[in-house]
Amino acid sequence: MDETNSLNRAAKIISVIFHPLFMPLYGLILLMFSIPAVYNYFLFSINKILLLIILINNTVLPLSLLVFLKMKNQISSREVESRKERMLLLFFATILYAITSYIVIKYPVPNFIKTYFIGIFFVASSITVINNWWKISIYAAGAGMLTALMLMLSLQMYHVMILPLIAVIIAAGLILSSRLRLNSHTPAQAWIGFLLGFIELCILYRMII
Repeated sequence: MDETNSLNRAAKIISVIFHPLFMPLYGLILLMFSIPAVYNYFLFSINKILLLIILINNTVLPLSLLVFLKMKNQISSREVESRKERMLLLFFATILYAITSYIVIKYPVPNFIKTYFIGIFFVASSITVINNWWKISIYAAGAGMLTALMLMLSLQMYHVMILPLIAVIIAAGLILSSRLRLNSHTPAQAWIGFLLGFIELCILYRMII
């Protein structure tokens, strides 16, 4: 029993750390610290404004809505398990991702940064549409996107980023395992979510880069 409780507790902690609303931020951090040129780019004052916009639009505002909905008892948990409860948050987040994508496209940033945020918008849009009929794992989709991001960057840079790639693969395994452990998703919902995020971002990188 103690082992079961410990595993469930660990799964809940992983679900909090890797909440989908944090995934755009984690992707940006991976970009900044995996590629020194990106880190140096965001050091300049004008580009700090872009970084702030990304943080507010992709993390702070959706997270604020999540907290607000929880306080108003419009959702049962921060993980937003119910398919119906997800709709408002998904729609709101997708709009914000569209705004961020538009802003990033207008900025003179490298194409792989633009592609990543365009990818977030497309994956969020796909999940929003699918959610009308079927519950798909948003957590797994975020994990798939991070994995695709590191893989595509390795191919783009002609250099395998071993440590970041291993880190995201381990994180993806932990995310999918935690969602299954908590019975939040079926294996099909988790794996299809992962493949959706992974494949959509890979296709976009192949088309744009």
